[in-house]
Amino acid sequence: MPERPLRRGAIVASALATPTGPAPVRGRSFGEPLVLREAGVAWEDGVITYVGPADGLPVQSPEVVEGGLIVPGFVDCHTHLPFVGWRDDEFEARLAGAAYRGLHGEGGIYRSARLLAEADDEEVLAFCLPLVREMAEHGTTALELKTGYGLSLEAELRQARLARRLAAEAPQTCTVTLLACHAVPRGTAREDWVRAVCTELIPAVAAEGLADAVDVYVEDIAFSIQDLRTVAEAAVGAGLPIRCHADQLGPSGAAEAAVALGARSADHLNHVSEDGVAALAGADTAAVLLPASSFLMRANPPPARRMIDAGAAIALATDFNPGTSPVLSMPEAVAFGCVWYGLIPHEALTAATLNAAWVLDLHERTGSLEVGKDADLVVLDARAFRQVPYRPGHDPVLATFVQGRSVARA
Repeated sequence: MPERPLRRGAIVASALATPTGPAPVRGRSFGEPLVLREAGVAWEDGVITYVGPADGLPVQSPEVVEGGLIVPGFVDCHTHLPFVGWRDDEFEARLAGAAYRGLHGEGGIYRSARLLAEADDEEVLAFCLPLVREMAEHGTTALELKTGYGLSLEAELRQARLARRLAAEAPQTCTVTLLACHAVPRGTAREDWVRAVCTELIPAVAAEGLADAVDVYVEDIAFSIQDLRTVAEAAVGAGLPIRCHADQLGPSGAAEAAVALGARSADHLNHVSEDGVAALAGADTAAVLLPASSFLMRANPPPARRMIDAGAAIALATDFNPGTSPVLSMPEAVAFGCVWYGLIPHEALTAATLNAAWVLDLHERTGSLEVGKDADLVVLDARAFRQVPYRPGHDPVLATFVQGRSVARA
């Protein structure tokens, strides 16, 4: 978490854009954020005290950014930090025709688990801290951390503790998700692992306060819908919300199951069925789209426009991980979301801020520029948000503030 924020601060720019309305935002409001010209934000003790026209700013001598745009800080609601080591050779192998399923046996999740096991705690943190700081430079003010590279009870607990340590040293606000059901440990029957996760790991994590949610990877190479139901029951019993990796490699019915279980989110959704789209429409289960992952895996994009038009709550994230999405920039995820998935820029803004904050249960604190919320904001070198996806590869962030404290400057 950040150090004590600046007591007072204010910034003025040529424009301001922020989602409005109760989260998660859907329907017409999804693509129509509040946009103000010549606007400013003021804060005290890290909390926003004013959002509105610059000439009404109740602060003397604010910082002025001519030609700049103020938006809420980006919320990256799906990452696989902490991890250690890269898997760029697997990327090259996929380019040469290897399938992700084929690499899954000796590479993939199992390889990252081996790399994590071989590194000591300080090595893991030394690898991860520069990455989260780089995320701040790209405007991320809150993010999710996951386990899932442990693949044993003790190793999952270790990764959760490492995630909490990383959260304590990161400049952003971080939540932690237990993804013990990411892959079946070698030499263990799937049913036995699910039972151990439910009867031993989830209670231990809850007792130690190591996680804020529980996730399950539903796929034919991973876990079943029945496993999701079993884990969800244990998670809810421990007071933890459930999330789900759904319909990524093929259709499984996971999106429908996630909605039926009241999951906080269903993520990926490349092969979501029409029944899944209908289930997500109007549900509080957010559809978390991960276009950078789809792009780098050359995967089928999900029916994003159909989900939006049906009334699903859409969020955007990077899926930052060493195997299939080594992308940590939310502006880059926004560009992929617009060009690859067909979101319009203002939809992508809402998806990458307030709706993503909803997924992490941070929407009362962050995700939009409102009086009483944390002063988490980003200043972009743009007069309109459409310039972010228009210039992929360009880092548009001039400054990032977390709870009123400047954590990155161009």
